[in-house]
Amino acid sequence: MDDKLPYLTTEQMREVDRLMIEEYGILLIQMMENAGRNLAHLARRRFLDGDSQGSRVLVLAGTGGNGGGGLVCARHLRNQGADVRVFTTAGASRFAEVPRHQLAILGKMGAPVEVWDSGANLPPADLVIDALIGYSLRGAPTGAAASLIGAANAQGAPILALDAPSGLDTATGRVHQPAIEATATLTLALPKEGLRAEEAAQYVGELYMADISVPPQLYSSPTLGIDIGPIFAKEEVLRLA
Repeated sequence: MDDKLPYLTTEQMREVDRLMIEEYGILLIQMMENAGRNLAHLARRRFLDGDSQGSRVLVLAGTGGNGGGGLVCARHLRNQGADVRVFTTAGASRFAEVPRHQLAILGKMGAPVEVWDSGANLPPADLVIDALIGYSLRGAPTGAAASLIGAANAQGAPILALDAPSGLDTATGRVHQPAIEATATLTLALPKEGLRAEEAAQYVGELYMADISVPPQLYSSPTLGIDIGPIFAKEEVLRLA
């Protein structure tokens, strides 16, 4: 499957998101829900022995769309009986609108959510979800995101990254420091160019791809020009590498 798939540049992925919203009316909140639900599915299947109940999961969430997907994942895993704790890089006022909505839902559920204290250590866990920074990365992570990356790498539990390991440039494959050393990465829609760079391999780990409900014909739009069929006909989450 992997050698037959086109890999997207960061600009192409931005265009996919734009077309989804502006041309097809598929809203960010819908894409985020699909991403987070599939992330929870992969977490349960690959890392929690098919049963979320009683598992200790830490979700590390940034304030943008990547973080919002992580918060959706946290909700689904908590609904499935996992002991989920969420650590964010900032308070709710710093979140973008749709991720802030996801954060508010977790608050109403009584889920433990904490703004990260850079002097702290992460508690023991069976799995860490990296939803700090997606394809919007600009240079090396700083502040609370950088501190959380270091804490996650030192924690010892397997790490499942959403879309790309935080600290990896999805356009070039350059690995900034610090960067998440993921056990597995779940990329969205189509894989990103930077994920197949040689230096990225040890940070990406196992590579999976999830459906966020992009219509196949969207890719053949004049601005993208990609011919692709129903790649998720058999599974909503595919193993690529």
